[in-house]
Amino acid sequence: MHIRSGALFLAAAAGQLAGAVPVQDSPRQRLLDGKGLPDKFWKDLKPANPYKPGFRDPYDSARDSVGEKLDPLPYRNGLGASVLGPWNPDRARQNPDLIRPPSTDSGDVANMRWSFVDSHVRIEEGGWTRQTTIREMGTSAQIAGVNMRLDKGVIRELHWHKEAEWAYVLDGEVRVTALDYEGGSFIDDVGKGDLWYFPSGVPHSLQGLGENGTEFLLIFDDGHFSEESTFLLTDWLKHTPKSVLAENFHVAPEIFDHIPQKEKYIFQGTHPGSISEERPTGKHVKKSKYQFTHRMLAQEPHLTSGGEVRITDSKNFPLSKTIASAHVIIQPGAIREMHWHPNADEWSFFIRGRARVTVFASSGTARTFNYGPGDVGIVPHNHGHFVENIGDEPIEMLEIFRADEFRDFSLFQWLGETPQRQVLDTLFSEDKEAGEVFLQKIQDAKKDEVRKFDGETDEEEERYDL
Repeated sequence: MHIRSGALFLAAAAGQLAGAVPVQDSPRQRLLDGKGLPDKFWKDLKPANPYKPGFRDPYDSARDSVGEKLDPLPYRNGLGASVLGPWNPDRARQNPDLIRPPSTDSGDVANMRWSFVDSHVRIEEGGWTRQTTIREMGTSAQIAGVNMRLDKGVIRELHWHKEAEWAYVLDGEVRVTALDYEGGSFIDDVGKGDLWYFPSGVPHSLQGLGENGTEFLLIFDDGHFSEESTFLLTDWLKHTPKSVLAENFHVAPEIFDHIPQKEKYIFQGTHPGSISEERPTGKHVKKSKYQFTHRMLAQEPHLTSGGEVRITDSKNFPLSKTIASAHVIIQPGAIREMHWHPNADEWSFFIRGRARVTVFASSGTARTFNYGPGDVGIVPHNHGHFVENIGDEPIEMLEIFRADEFRDFSLFQWLGETPQRQVLDTLFSEDKEAGEVFLQKIQDAKKDEVRKFDGETDEEEERYDL
């Protein structure tokens, strides 16, 4: 629940008590007598439906239309009207702040939201893949994302890309193999919360392990990337004369009579043995000196007042030169503080929870979007924004950037480290008393990436969304 003014409570309470008989010690009689209400009343009080013509909220508080089972309609503070034409209530419920935008939204802002459920799925033997690129979402210019599933023993065939590949394992286990620029062989098994990174052109393969295989998010450092443009081993050999293959590998041409005549891409393979059993042992085989994998969730988290943050970039994963990332947990009632990123667009992936995000695009423009599991969000670099948890479970999300280092500016920290006179002159020249309260809050200038309101307000208002 989110904080509202006491006036909104009176409206909600009056609506629920209208027509009640003023019996002794009833809620209505207690209000008429100027008395407080008992705890039982507060527990039973339901927030008013915000999607009604008479509802008022001057503070644009968030509502969780999914969790509260509300049907958003375009009414706001006495404005708007009902819908007479075709309507998709399920999609409306997922996007309440597009149906009834905050009054602070203004101007034209490009779409910053896409859901993987709206992406085409390519189905293969024992697996599937789908992608979010600039073709699906025009603002995804710097990064493309691919969601892939490989069942037990299923192989994403040997291949390479023009772009660098970064990955986060969403679930299960996967074996990764690669050959580095110096001819070193790399093999590792990774699991949930682990990463890998393959620089441009590095050949590699992936195979699902365990009983359920694996699912992961792939990130490429170019929004124009396409899974259909991968350099595949089977595709190359199919388009090379057998005489050349024979000459290259020092065997007779007929050796290649039965190689695949079409790309295998994703296919069922035999179950692998241990890494020690599978590691190549030829005379000139050498082990790679580079670490292509990283245990992101094994990092010690940075704890905040409203959640936790883990940052992985080239400082602690040296090979990852073009992708920086943060794994963020936002507890219910908390907010990823107002901030911006100076060095790259943010490509966000929401793993769980429900959020609202307002993107401030300067020049008097701002637009609010809602996100849930499997959704992708874009925030262009230097655009101010926040991520607010509007649901009843933690938000788990990835912030991903085409950059070598993670960087952000905290609005709270900036104002706390700016001369107080300038802050007062800029924001509170017409309300010095409010300005003094504000300065007391920001004076320690502590950066708190995920912050939770400290609750210094009426407990009943905070509890019941008033």
